[in-house]
Amino acid sequence: MKSGFVNIFGKPNAGKSTLLNALMGEKMAIVSHKVQTTRHRIKAILTSDEYQIIFSDTPGIIEPKYKLHEKMMQAVKGSLEDADVALLITDARENPEESHAIFSALKLKMPALVILNKTDKVSEEDIAKATAFFLQQTYCKQVIAISALKKKGIEELLTSIVALLPEGAPFYEGDDISDLPTKFFVSELIREKIFLLYGEEIPYHATVLIQEFKEKTTLIKIQADIIVQRDTQKGIILGEGGKMIKQLGTLARKDIEEFLNSKVFLELFVKVRPKWRDNEMQLKEYGY
Repeated sequence: MKSGFVNIFGKPNAGKSTLLNALMGEKMAIVSHKVQTTRHRIKAILTSDEYQIIFSDTPGIIEPKYKLHEKMMQAVKGSLEDADVALLITDARENPEESHAIFSALKLKMPALVILNKTDKVSEEDIAKATAFFLQQTYCKQVIAISALKKKGIEELLTSIVALLPEGAPFYEGDDISDLPTKFFVSELIREKIFLLYGEEIPYHATVLIQEFKEKTTLIKIQADIIVQRDTQKGIILGEGGKMIKQLGTLARKDIEEFLNSKVFLELFVKVRPKWRDNEMQLKEYGY
């Protein structure tokens, strides 16, 4: 039996969350084309008869601008400390030098696989050039070309990961696929819809707090607060005559029902908490 921690690192929008979902075969991390969607370290447990892999999707590596960013980068640091294998993911369309600067700065002490993602969007020549570049780097054990979105190259990647894992008993018993509570995933599914529906500024100023999660006989009742920083942002979230929040609720409820495999009654409220992203106490309350 092999078991270990396999942590995913890379720039914002390289496809870390999409890769985690492809490796797990189900949606564990929320996905958006906007950068910095992932704020937490999300652990996902993949167990078979031969191995147990505990994957971690980490926030994209950035220069922190406020306390929330600092918390996000602490999640990255924590992931560096307990990884048995690192997956260094890069967008195959970008200059390899950009990701190389980030990967070098991590000062990895564990074996690493470089993942060339979005290879369906580039030529074979570009893939060959990037592969040759990364194979020259000391941190790189192997380069694997994939398309996480199209689930291309995922099996080969899994085989390479298992080969690098240490031998040992599983860390987690049973068939749980994460060590995070269900409420966390519910709040993330609501937050994903905020990224989907609203313009550039709103998703970065908003977070979601689950206030009630009650399992009744026929459905699950969920009440959630959407936290923003300003009254104007509250107005945008609500939309004219509450049109936008209604759409948000409908989309989120659909995904939550699929995730929980149950009927859901979802109530959303919008609360204004000025400068919450820089407030230590509020960040703690909101799970950061």
